[in-house]
Order: sequence, then structure tokens, then C-alpha cells
Amino acid sequence: MDQPTIGILHPGSMGAAVAACAATNAASVLWCEAGRSTASVARATQFGLTAVTTLPELLDRSDIVISLCPPAAAEDLARDIAVHNFTGVYVEANAINPERTKRIAELLEPTATVVDGGVVGSPPVRGKSPVLYLSGPAAATSRLEALFAGTAVQATTLGREIGKASALKLSYATFQKTSRLLVALAVGMAREHGVDQELTEVASRRTESYLAEPEYVAKTAARAWRWGPELDEAADALAAAGLPPEMLRAAASTLARWDDVKDDGELTLTDALDRLARP
Repeated sequence: MDQPTIGILHPGSMGAAVAACAATNAASVLWCEAGRSTASVARATQFGLTAVTTLPELLDRSDIVISLCPPAAAEDLARDIAVHNFTGVYVEANAINPERTKRIAELLEPTATVVDGGVVGSPPVRGKSPVLYLSGPAAATSRLEALFAGTAVQATTLGREIGKASALKLSYATFQKTSRLLVALAVGMAREHGVDQELTEVASRRTESYLAEPEYVAKTAARAWRWGPELDEAADALAAAGLPPEMLRAAASTLARWDDVKDDGELTLTDALDRLARP
């Protein structure tokens, strides 16, 4: 069985957990510690990743490199990789729109084999099992399916066309993330008029309504720094398809009101709504 060496770029909460799953069927999983924060070092240590000191070393030793970083950094990171003429499989797994994914593929090919990836779901910890959707060359996507076989990450191939996985990821994010933001607005309005409890009761009569889970608003606020840029990417994808992007632009602008509570696990519903009400 193929036991490739994996390189994970910018191991955040999703990237580090996905990399740890890859370790099940890999010879080793590397990450580059140069310029990374103490939080990144702690995550990499927690998930048993092997540190290397420079990006060239990571690229020289890796057969497959997985890019999971904030959307805005995706192309700059790919440019850094392109300088070193990486010859393995590059998995562009960031939440970016299909046109950006195609630009990255053009930047890295023909030296590297580029696979489009999109992770749908929560990081694979504590029983969570996200799906890594893939599109690209068949040999490379098959290799990635084998890499994650038997792990908490379900790798599923959509086809050979670069952009398909990114499109599915952002299509899902368009509803999933915007609907949670609408909950914050609805609960905030209801609270202003003293009917927030009644709103929750009304919503509870329907199945699977996010309005029945107002406590999720605080989690939305803590993730706003990531979700805003992702919705901007989805807006670009809508515009490219001739569809109106304004709602997602507005959602991203609304999320920006929570930029100062990045990853705040102690945030309460009241705190989140109070911050949303302040420009």
C-alpha cells in the first residue's frame, strides 16, 4: 500500500485535525514551524505532526501537500509553493471560489498535480466526520481517497474538473453560514421587543430550525473572522454565475462586527447580540 509523506500548510483547527487523520495511512505528516504562532505549535504537537524548519524542506520531503488556510491567504501561499517547483500532489482545500482555484491550478501546473478540495463539516475530532470533496485528475483523487480510507474524514470525488469541489463547498456555505447569521438578526430583533423566548418557542415547533438554537449565535460570532471572507468568496462565485451577490456581501459586512471576538469560546449569546447592535 502507498505510504506517502504528507505536508500540511498552516495547520489551524481544521488543518491539524485533517492532517492527523491522514497520518493513519501516511508514512509521516509534516508541517513547517517557521513564522507560525505558539497556538499553531501547540496544535501540531497535540495532533502528533512532525515539524520541519523550512518550507523547501517540507516540499522536498512531501508527496502530497494539503493547503488549509484562511481564504485570503490561499493564492499567496500557492505562489510561495510555485517558486519551489513542487512536483507532488497539491490539494487546494481552502474555502475559495472556483475561479481562484483554477488560477492556483494554472500557477502550479504542470510541475505539480493540483486537486480541488472542499471540506464540509466540523473538524474531525470528538466523533465529528467531515467530508472532503475532491475534483481533479483521477489518479490523484484516488490516491487521496486511499489516504483517508478508514478515518474520520470521508474523501469523496466529484469528477475531474477543477472547481467542482470548491463550488460545492461554497454553495453549501452560502446557505449554512448565512442562515445562522439570520438567526442572530431575528433573535436580536425579538429581544429588542421582549419576545425572544416566544420566538424560540415558535421555532421549536418546527424541526431542525436554527431559530430553536439561539445559543449558536455566540459560536457564529467567534467564527466570524473566518466566515466573513468565505462568504465574500461565495459572493464572487454568485457574481460569476450572473446571480446577485449582495446578500452575501451584506452578510460578510455584518459578520465583520464580530471580528474582535475571534475564537472566543467564552462568548455568551447576550455578548454576541450586544456587539452585533454596535457599529
